[in-house]
Amino acid sequence: MDLGFELDSALAGRVRLGLLVIEGVSVRERDPALAAEVDAECGALRSRYGEGRSGEVPGAQDARTLYKALGIDPTKTRPSNEALLRRALKGEPLYRVNTLVDALNLVSLREQLPFGLYDLDQLRPPLRLRFGAPGEAYEGIRKGPVHVEGRPVLVDAEGPFGNPSSDSLRTSITLGTTRCLVVAYAPSAYAPARLDGVLDRTAAALTKACGGAAGARRQLP
Repeated sequence: MDLGFELDSALAGRVRLGLLVIEGVSVRERDPALAAEVDAECGALRSRYGEGRSGEVPGAQDARTLYKALGIDPTKTRPSNEALLRRALKGEPLYRVNTLVDALNLVSLREQLPFGLYDLDQLRPPLRLRFGAPGEAYEGIRKGPVHVEGRPVLVDAEGPFGNPSSDSLRTSITLGTTRCLVVAYAPSAYAPARLDGVLDRTAAALTKACGGAAGARRQLP
């Protein structure tokens, strides 16, 4: 499919996006092998760094740099990857949702970048990343309204559906999802070749967990 996607000019020089489509996935509620892989990754991080040392994990500063560039205090609104990392270092289990979401959480732990994950069939082009308008919000996953006024937000023809900290219920992954869009958020100075490697490893992890095949991909800017 054509990944028609726009980055608002107000965000130019602040963020680099990696976009990836996975087609033909089969999402399951649980996979013991994937769960064991997630647990092993969490255990290895905890053994190496210990509680309270998330800033020492390689790559963790990238997401903080991104948030600061976007005008967000990363100590008050955690990047989604750091929220996962802090749970892992505390010895708290990660939330288990389904095999596609769990696999991307594993990728986020390894790459230390915030990701968004969306059911492609619930999106209505055109897609865009811009700053939220006054009063703009969407219904979050397992939470109430997510307010995005003045914050970077993904929008489609129906309105806002995601940001680097949390995604919307409307476009969330279910057991019926067969196509998904992955959005990787990186700081603007993140090397394109490095982000390409992230997308390669993301595609490998998601197709390993849920089958399917990598489709369209691109970077912005």
